[in-house]
Amino acid sequence: MTEPNPTASYRALLGVPHLGRALSGMQLARIAQSMLGLALVLFTLGRYHSPELAGIVTFAGIAPGLLVSPIAGALLDRHGRTRLITLDFVIAAGSLGLIAALAIGDLLPAWLLVLISGLASLTGPLSATGLRSLFPLMAPRYLWERLNAVDSNGYVVATIIGPPVAALLVGLTGGPLAILVIAAVFALAAIIVIGVPDPPTETATSGRLLRDAWDGLRYAWSNLTIRGLGFSITTLNISGGIVSIVVPLIVLDRLGLDQATVGLVFAVSGVTGVVAGLISGRLDTRGRERTFIAVPMLGMAASTTILLLPLGLTAPIVAMGLFGLVNGPMDVAMFTVRQRRTDPAWMGRAFAVSMSFNFAGYPVGAAIGGFLAARSIELAIVVAVIACLVATAFAARLIPARE
Repeated sequence: MTEPNPTASYRALLGVPHLGRALSGMQLARIAQSMLGLALVLFTLGRYHSPELAGIVTFAGIAPGLLVSPIAGALLDRHGRTRLITLDFVIAAGSLGLIAALAIGDLLPAWLLVLISGLASLTGPLSATGLRSLFPLMAPRYLWERLNAVDSNGYVVATIIGPPVAALLVGLTGGPLAILVIAAVFALAAIIVIGVPDPPTETATSGRLLRDAWDGLRYAWSNLTIRGLGFSITTLNISGGIVSIVVPLIVLDRLGLDQATVGLVFAVSGVTGVVAGLISGRLDTRGRERTFIAVPMLGMAASTTILLLPLGLTAPIVAMGLFGLVNGPMDVAMFTVRQRRTDPAWMGRAFAVSMSFNFAGYPVGAAIGGFLAARSIELAIVVAVIACLVATAFAARLIPARE
């Protein structure tokens, strides 16, 4: 482990103006998002008794936002980040409140649930990309590994807290009230982020929104690192989407356990991921990013394979624990290499395209997982393992070793 600068420490992050407030809002929003992912699956399975619909709802809650992400990135580069981040949090709170109210009134047919989820997803890239491109503008370059470790662990901490709390709420109060609580968490995140100033930065703009969005697509595609990350990470996320449907089905249907157990199983990956992420943040990844990305993908193939073993609850617990352990170094390396190899003037658009490209596999995997798992859980798991192996090959072949 190396210290590239004597002040490159986690403590030094506390001295960056307004960064703590932005990170606090980020953490609350990610906990809410982590709660929502599992709560919607459990709510849909419990109310409509359909794995296929659970996959479709997950797909609808993500995919439309990915399609409009170039426009979201152009807006972020042109109009600043914190106001648009806040807007997305407010829309998330309002849409979830609407879903909860309609469900309580027994006025929520399946098609309307899918429609509201899809419309609400359209602003998702504003916060996801806005936060990810805001942090490297706020912090000096020598703190990026530390900052990216905290950023990555924001997802990990959300995984520890969100799924167990969501599963417990669904089990105790029912799906609609659980979703209402998640709406309140998003609203609180919006209140925290309001007023965080945008750092001054140069912006490459044509003055026309659609042209800026198109230029962002061209910039991202011409950037070999962003393109290589896109093909490899999105293929890996197909596996993640499948696992998000398969694990609840294993715990609930095959093992006959309750929703709280589902949440605890997902939380295991968060516990192991915290340790792995903090250690990885102390490493200098320069020149080794591709290794730090490709090798953990093989570990994810191994962790997913464990789900095939007839070990009862031990199989999903060990699988999720290993997943969190290998995900930490991959996330830190991925975030850092993208920051190093992106012009700051293009960060909003490039990150919007990159993050959407990277995550596109997740809703596709969830839809595939729901369809396959309704017929054979084993087949769904095998497809997830194959996706991990293909992702590893893409990472080794397509991500440049040097800038």
